[in-house]
Amino acid sequence: METGTILIDELAGGFDLYRTLESGQSYLWRRSDGEMYGGTPAPDAWYTTVVGSNDTGDGDVIRVRARDDRLEWESTTDAEPTVRQLLRLDDDLEEIVAAGPDDPLLREAYEAHRGMRLVADPAFGCLISFICSAQMRVGRIHTMVTTLAREYGSTVVFDGETYHAFPTPEQLATATEAELRDLGLGYRAPYVVRTAEMVAHGEAHPEAARDLEYEDAREYLTRFVGVGDKVADCVLLFSLGFDEAVPLDTWIKSAVEEYYPECDRGSYADTSRALRDRLGGEYAGYTQTYVFHHLRTGD
Repeated sequence: METGTILIDELAGGFDLYRTLESGQSYLWRRSDGEMYGGTPAPDAWYTTVVGSNDTGDGDVIRVRARDDRLEWESTTDAEPTVRQLLRLDDDLEEIVAAGPDDPLLREAYEAHRGMRLVADPAFGCLISFICSAQMRVGRIHTMVTTLAREYGSTVVFDGETYHAFPTPEQLATATEAELRDLGLGYRAPYVVRTAEMVAHGEAHPEAARDLEYEDAREYLTRFVGVGDKVADCVLLFSLGFDEAVPLDTWIKSAVEEYYPECDRGSYADTSRALRDRLGGEYAGYTQTYVFHHLRTGD
């Protein structure tokens, strides 16, 4: 077992592990007490994910927890670079907050959730997670994604425990619509199956959007079955590094109506563009995430 610590005080703007991983950005981590997305922090609990998995069961387990002034990690490998990448620990939060507009709602959200960072999830797992997210609460989305990992992903044994990686496109493409409906995916079942088939058969891959201009990247992702503009923006923001992406979900639409009515332009593309400018442009997705979590939790 490899282990290590990262001093939180050395991270520009600090770091809040609980808010980062339980703010509706990622569904690919599990909490050791089984209460992820239960609404209550658990300082001693480990968060675990599996990265680099393939059809033969290879993959690295990574466990992280925040205790006092440090972030501890354990893994099957030297995982510090991967932890820094997945949790975006090298982002300068102080600079990002300072670059945003001077706005009462934003100041309130940043103060309430200080240290929350964007994640950088693997693209395929992120894509399937947000296909599952339609009209679902965050806890239910997490349950769906966990179920897909348990039923179709490879198992990896680490420190005497068995973990389930999120399935590869090839593994998930073996699922049938009926099986996924039985697992609770409902009308999302055919979307998941067909999207997995598209990636497994080489028709398209979400990673291909990374090298495109932002709005072209969003349009590219909508070729996957069950992916509209909002889901595409979530994948761009939480996996592919498009910090300017502003997903217009129910909470953000409510924020537009109440706080930024001048940004309502009647269409997703035009409203998103106007809100992106209003929230600071380059880091508008960061700002959106703070507002989303602030409004959703009522803090």
